[in-house]
Amino acid sequence: MRNKERHIIFDETFFGSRLAPLLVVVFTAQMGSWREKGRFPDKVVSRFSLYLRYLERIEQEGVYLITSSQVAQALQLTAPQVRRDLSYLGQFGVAGVGYNVNRLISTLKKILGLNKKWPVVLVGAGNLGAALFSYSGFRRRGFEIVAIFDRDTNKIGTRWADIAILDIDRLTETVNQKGVKIGVIAVPHYAAQQVADRLVSSGVKAILNFSPGKISVPEDVKLQNVDVTTELETLSWFLMQ
Repeated sequence: MRNKERHIIFDETFFGSRLAPLLVVVFTAQMGSWREKGRFPDKVVSRFSLYLRYLERIEQEGVYLITSSQVAQALQLTAPQVRRDLSYLGQFGVAGVGYNVNRLISTLKKILGLNKKWPVVLVGAGNLGAALFSYSGFRRRGFEIVAIFDRDTNKIGTRWADIAILDIDRLTETVNQKGVKIGVIAVPHYAAQQVADRLVSSGVKAILNFSPGKISVPEDVKLQNVDVTTELETLSWFLMQ
């Protein structure tokens, strides 16, 4: 049986703050005993990533304790929502005092799998693929694009920085050699399902799909869809009101 895809509605600046968190959601769905036990819904995992970025920022500003109300105000959430989310982590808060920022950061990094590096493969060496490859937020969060694949013979063999663009036929070989579990799809819609199938058959367990094509994957593979055109159409509708 295959899972239907689930589309993501952006609520923040696209390249500046959504890409790495989306990869966190994709990969956290497949790693760690917490997810295996079903403890963390996807929406909670997404907010964990938001909390982490905020906590890291205020830690750099010298803040060591934070309350749920302060977090909620900064991230446009509610204090009860923040407390419910953080309760998944255990007993961290002290009534009337707040949360220890450093301890929360350490725990969130461990749960989100950000205490190590994760290799990622990118399929699609077009304009979108180039933009994704150039986004430094992936590396800062521990997601390293280790290989790029395409079908275009004019692109195969050329390099982006220190990464050579490879023929898609080398996908399985590369995934196995580098221990890759995450794949990013940035190909035209008509090629998206074929690419997804090849990623799955190669052993990839989590896919971030930027193609507008409708794709499906087996139940044991996490799929996250990002349709930029849909988001722009949502904005145009808002401006017409």
